[in-house]
Amino acid sequence: MFKDMFGKKKRYKPVPNNESKKEVPEGLMQKCEGCQKIFYRKEMNRNLCVCPNCDYHMNLTAYERIEQLSDGETFEEWDENLETTNVLGFPDYEEKLEKDKAKTDLKEAIVTGKVEIEGLPVAVAVMDSRFRMGSMGAVVGEKIARAVEKAREQSLPFIIFTASGGARMQEGVVSLMQMGKTAIALERHNRSGLLFISVMTHPTTGGVSASFASLGDYNFAEPRALIGFAGRRIIEQTISEKLPKDFQTAEFLFDHGQLDQVLHRHEMKRVLGNILDIHSTGGESDEARS
Repeated sequence: MFKDMFGKKKRYKPVPNNESKKEVPEGLMQKCEGCQKIFYRKEMNRNLCVCPNCDYHMNLTAYERIEQLSDGETFEEWDENLETTNVLGFPDYEEKLEKDKAKTDLKEAIVTGKVEIEGLPVAVAVMDSRFRMGSMGAVVGEKIARAVEKAREQSLPFIIFTASGGARMQEGVVSLMQMGKTAIALERHNRSGLLFISVMTHPTTGGVSASFASLGDYNFAEPRALIGFAGRRIIEQTISEKLPKDFQTAEFLFDHGQLDQVLHRHEMKRVLGNILDIHSTGGESDEARS
């Protein structure tokens, strides 16, 4: 009777989860590392990879940094084919290097060259923390030293953007020697009366912060960048004291006189261009005087 009234019971086939939900194309969205909010990647790129919500400065690749700073297609890369060899025979080092090369499309953790910023030529070196955490090995030190020497030969100012975990452990003492080599190159550059600007980005630590990163005629940093030598835990254990929460941040260093300015990324190109203009003319520009 009930079968006649209601007919046969229909069976519904469940829809698989992968068909019921539309997948978001890979690379379309980006999560802020500061506030964890999600934005369209295009929106983030238009804002120079600074979070529109909390102002967190996302890490940039070397070429993204150069693109943001340069005037059009003015970048000329130097020593792009220099590659690291495993001189100490450190286990699995070659495999790790190959993985980083494939992941980043870089041959080392730094890109050097010549570019124009606000119409003025300048030599630049930009570290990339994706490659071995931006650690400084023989090739990183060599590329910096060569770039500084070329800048000196061409009477160019030199700007470096640091992003590094420090010396590269797989290269031992060879890595530590780069601290002295880069410092000597910068001293020659300085004796030639040429300008050196250091911009510390997140993170700038270890042997990099203890050598060339701190030798600028102007020492700048991006907001909230971690800058220091040893880690917080090691320092606290050594001095048996708790450190301030903002210890080793760009803001803390500026408040204690170790930086000239904390520069927002939106202001970076304008400020660097203005400084280059002042030093190229030997006096204040119209913009600086105003």
